[in-house]
Amino acid sequence: QVQLVESGGGLVQAGGSLRLSCTVSDSIAFVNNVMEWYRQAPGKQRELVATIGSSITNYADSVKDRFTISRDSSKNTVYLEMNSLKPEDTAVYYCSLDMKRYHVWGQGTQVTVSS
Repeated sequence: QVQLVESGGGLVQAGGSLRLSCTVSDSIAFVNNVMEWYRQAPGKQRELVATIGSSITNYADSVKDRFTISRDSSKNTVYLEMNSLKPEDTAVYYCSLDMKRYHVWGQGTQVTVSS
């Protein structure tokens, strides 16, 4: 069973930066599938933040030009570099492995941005 382990959340002031990491236990699954970052703020639906295929990336409009998604196949790890953070970025962030018929989810990591 494929597992995803996230790290890197925390408390940061507005304007600051954080980098989230997500390591996948299965290297074949990691290489062959799209990786995604989602977030869910209290009382809101989970929203897609960024995706990365082999080389193509996509971002939600709300994070474009501030967040960068990347992947390192040698480490089976996907990253989310978050800059110029805003209080509205506060949420639990989840990484996801898109296995096409279903998603595998990480445990989530809290990001809190203070004003």
